[in-house]
Amino acid sequence: MRTGSEPTTARSPLRTRFWLSVWGLVWAVFGTVAFALAGRTGWAVACGVLALIVAVDMTFIVRHIRQGPHYQPGPDIPPYNPPEDR
Repeated sequence: MRTGSEPTTARSPLRTRFWLSVWGLVWAVFGTVAFALAGRTGWAVACGVLALIVAVDMTFIVRHIRQGPHYQPGPDIPPYNPPEDR
């Protein structure tokens, strides 16, 4: 039995964030290629920079997923009390 105040069915948003990054990377690469073929150099560079940012973010997401769950206090640790408004 859990004694903490956290939800018992909490899930990490990392996998959702990973798939949204994949979606963004696909569109950024598509935009880079499409604008480069259309002769819009500025837009192609902007999409390329966005693709680079998304790729870096994806590496951090994958790193966090591979780290696995971090330390969580057990049932013998009391939950944090909410701050009291005075």
